[in-house]
Amino acid sequence: MSELSELYQQVILDHNKKPRNFHKLETANRSAEGYNPLCGDQLKVYMQLEDEIVKDISFEGSGCAISKAAASMMTQSVKGKTRAEAEILFNEFHRMVTGELDAESAPNHLGRLTIFAGVRDFPARVKCASLSWHTMHAALNGQEITSTEGALDPASSQEGAL
Repeated sequence: MSELSELYQQVILDHNKKPRNFHKLETANRSAEGYNPLCGDQLKVYMQLEDEIVKDISFEGSGCAISKAAASMMTQSVKGKTRAEAEILFNEFHRMVTGELDAESAPNHLGRLTIFAGVRDFPARVKCASLSWHTMHAALNGQEITSTEGALDPASSQEGAL
């Protein structure tokens, strides 16, 4: 268990110090701003969506190490995916960090993203880890602003609001 914890810390620190795709994407045709009022994380996701494929994606913003690392890994994971594949990753990631999906035993497409599975044990950090995903989801669906306010309430996320 300590090896997994150490790996988690190394990955988070690496992506926090050197976030991938951390820049404004000039060719973006979709974007959304996300905000976590609980801890003040703010980010903007830029997306170039062509023919239902995420051709490119990036982000800018500020936040805690978990928030920045999750955004970095999210951009790596959805780049090149179809809209449907990005939605599947969004749903699986959200279900994993909220404890609805056991990524170790249930089939999923998360790969290295399972490093965030332990976040479910820290409810305040779930919103940090999922902010970039909710913001990507909003950009994918043409919404320009999203918040983690109420993000764990299934009724509010059903309507596209967090």
